[in-house]
Amino acid sequence: MFDVAILGQVALGYSPFIDRQRNVTATRLTVFALRPDEPLDAGQFLLAIGGVWPAGGARVSLNITSESLLHDLLQAGPTTNVMVEVPAFMAAEPANAEAIRRLHADGSVLLIKGRPLAELPREVLPCFQYSIIDFHDDRRVGDGRSVPPAGVTRSIGHVQAGVRSIAALDESFRRGAAAALGWPLDDLVSGPAAAGRRPGVHTDLQVIIELIHRVDREEPIERLEQTLKRDPTLAFKLLRYINSPAFGFQVEIGSFRHAIMMLGYQRLKRWLALLLATASKDANLQPAMFAAVRRGLLMEELARATSDESMRNEVFICGVFSLLDHLFHEPFKDLLKTIPVPERIHAALVDGEGPYGPYLELVRAIEAESLFDITAASERLMFSPTEINRAVLTALASAAQLG
Repeated sequence: MFDVAILGQVALGYSPFIDRQRNVTATRLTVFALRPDEPLDAGQFLLAIGGVWPAGGARVSLNITSESLLHDLLQAGPTTNVMVEVPAFMAAEPANAEAIRRLHADGSVLLIKGRPLAELPREVLPCFQYSIIDFHDDRRVGDGRSVPPAGVTRSIGHVQAGVRSIAALDESFRRGAAAALGWPLDDLVSGPAAAGRRPGVHTDLQVIIELIHRVDREEPIERLEQTLKRDPTLAFKLLRYINSPAFGFQVEIGSFRHAIMMLGYQRLKRWLALLLATASKDANLQPAMFAAVRRGLLMEELARATSDESMRNEVFICGVFSLLDHLFHEPFKDLLKTIPVPERIHAALVDGEGPYGPYLELVRAIEAESLFDITAASERLMFSPTEINRAVLTALASAAQLG
């Protein structure tokens, strides 16, 4: 399903839909055509994304920058868990009205993007459940009022795009947004959102860090079990990860001792890394944890071609750990004094250097949904669009299997 020609003709980026409770409720997939004049097969594209978001599964919102591909996709009729973002100028075109009405009647969620330059047909406007409004373009943001200014009305709910900080996330929901789009990470390490939030590491996180140290030293299983028993919920979560379809075991792992016997110490490190990056109980950090899991899986997929299993494990940990500074509210140069990592991971996280630095740069470009940066980073690594897009979709599918 990921072996289709269209994956060599586009570039993919992704970001989360975030609700008021800070849960990630859907993924936005941004699709760039690498050659605007090249025809793209909408059927192939739907086949590829169906491997990540099958009918009846999790939701995805398609932000397609190619007008011709989007037009063909509207005609093809994606499954109802696939939301479709339609630019206002296309929504205003009478030629698209029938397809829009049909998708709406079939239960698809449609979102209108941008400000219409012409009045939308009367029968089309009710087909859109949400409008997408960029945070910096919203005339209601930052005016100090809780109601729209004179002349600004909204007949449908809106999704706030371009959210880059917790402060912006809070403001978006205060202004009535149904959801937010973006990575609210900018003010987590420093700034007002991080102020007063450095009380030290929670007990459950301390247990994981201690386990990482003990596994790094390959201490006896009994010592590791004694440490883990201090927080049984962590043992449950670790076993849930290891027993997920993403891991691929044919037998159920029933205990921490069994996990060590099946995995070995080195492979166990990666799952402790994942546990550390997803253990925070701060609701505002849920998007960061969502990103950390996908970074690890994506970096591992990008390194899949290498025969070096040690490298693949390390790049996975590097990706998962790449947001620990946000999760712990502490810079890497201080944080990594307490968490043992190999030198190649340390170089990438602290200085942005070493062999893993370019991988991390590419993943950040994909998250930023920046075609220029994706192209530049992929050229440094000498990866083809097909290789990158296959890795993106495989990683997103694996993340969904983790639950």
